[in-house]
Amino acid sequence: MALSFSWPCLVSHNFAPRISMEMHKQQVPHVLTVAGSDSGAGAGIQADLKACAARGVYCSTVITALTAQNTAGVQGVNVVTEDFVADQLKSVLSDMHVHVVKTGMLPSLGIVKILHQHLKEYPVRGMMLYYTLYVLLFICHSSSILTELEMSLKAALVVDPVMVSTSGDVLAGPSIIAGFREELFPIADIVTPNLKEASALLDGLKILTVSDMRSAAKLLHDMGPRNVLVKGGDLPDSLDAVDIFFDGEDIYELRSSRIDTRNTHGTGCTLASCIAAELAKGLSMLESVKVAKCFVETALDYSKDIFIGNGPQGPFDHLMTLKNSIHKSAGQVRFNPSDLFLYAVTDSGMNRKWGHSISDAVRAAVEGGATIVQLREKDIETRDFLEAAKSCVQICRSHGVPLLINDRIDVALACDADGVHIGQSDMPTHVARALLGPEKIIGVSCKTPEHAEQAWIAGADYIGCGGVYPTNTKANNLTIGLEGLKTVCLASKLPVVAIGGINASNAQSVMQIGVPNLQGVAVVSALFDRECVLTETKKLRALLTEATQVMK
Repeated sequence: MALSFSWPCLVSHNFAPRISMEMHKQQVPHVLTVAGSDSGAGAGIQADLKACAARGVYCSTVITALTAQNTAGVQGVNVVTEDFVADQLKSVLSDMHVHVVKTGMLPSLGIVKILHQHLKEYPVRGMMLYYTLYVLLFICHSSSILTELEMSLKAALVVDPVMVSTSGDVLAGPSIIAGFREELFPIADIVTPNLKEASALLDGLKILTVSDMRSAAKLLHDMGPRNVLVKGGDLPDSLDAVDIFFDGEDIYELRSSRIDTRNTHGTGCTLASCIAAELAKGLSMLESVKVAKCFVETALDYSKDIFIGNGPQGPFDHLMTLKNSIHKSAGQVRFNPSDLFLYAVTDSGMNRKWGHSISDAVRAAVEGGATIVQLREKDIETRDFLEAAKSCVQICRSHGVPLLINDRIDVALACDADGVHIGQSDMPTHVARALLGPEKIIGVSCKTPEHAEQAWIAGADYIGCGGVYPTNTKANNLTIGLEGLKTVCLASKLPVVAIGGINASNAQSVMQIGVPNLQGVAVVSALFDRECVLTETKKLRALLTEATQVMK
């Protein structure tokens, strides 16, 4: 059945206000996780909660079992009664609008059947599908069309068929396999078994190669789920972390770096929860899987040197903030809008021209009065950039000055910089926030009030607005002038730093446009295309200070 309609008709439609009100109610993406509790907080319900929080999604819970476990393994399991699992499901599903249900440890066949029964009684629909239904409801006025459409929309369900923990402990017996096959797989949007689980579901089929994983994905798809992700983290002799995604038509081989770390406890729970979270936000299945895989890789890399517990498999940091407390004691600073006052942006070409190393240029700028530094190095090998960035982090922290990396989130994470600055064509701000965590600073380049609004919604800390004047440091950079700068500042809910062609001759004019959230100016050539960076920074700092004092 083909359905089509024109969005502009919503503008004049009598029911537009009601549509807006209904859509507004649905704007909090919500995942319900049905899983076991991990007392060590590395996996299970605890991992699901942390993963959803990191992805910006609300997460409710139904606990199926209490486990006594730590980094050494599972010491005990206490299964929650089936009646109480049913009570929890009814409490959540009868009251809250859940977009996606994600399952983890389901320790008995009875619990599997109870879950299936409640999903039939309380249908779960994805957020974007509900938006469509609301629009069609008021445009089409056709209950028959809606009934047919609703019947075609199956439950939004992510099944992680947990049978064995990362440490090798059995968490579900053989009887559960039939429950997965008969009750959950036919209604699942995606199933996410690891190699051992896929083998068990396929009656002991050996899965030793990527080719075996492809075959397993197709066989599992025949059991009913619309999509299958076979996770190859334990694939022998593989240098990469290889996962196989099959949507019934195409097979995708998804590869990422294999992170050398003991902190892998809860990776499966986290991946499935991240997929559920992205689905709840309206992403497609393949996009959700890719984002989730990227998130897990980044979190593992961030957490590889964290040490929690004495066992062989430690937890990792979903929010990527645990190391912050260590660094703060060593001088790491929190972002303050006043940090934008004199914003120094480095340039590799200018440094070469004057024979300055990156670290020497940054040290001179900081000692001259720069209040924040951005490393913008486009013409340098990643290895050299990372080493220079690590050195600059130490320099800036010793002076209490934040250091940001332009565009390169990988470098920012690797050197533990204070944040990043990204452009409109770079990684989306909300993705950068998810990867960096809530503590890091994110700045976004903006030219329009619409850009400023989007940056605020996505979780940026400040915006860089410009180019105010013509500049040689960026090709084809459209200028907005002082009036354009003022317009964006007045619209922005975030602090603003002006950038583009600003130097000693015009910096005071910029600072005196009379808008309170303009916190400072960002400069490149005015500092770094000079023989003495220290002297030029001191001069510009004095001019800016004078301009702000005149305004007072």
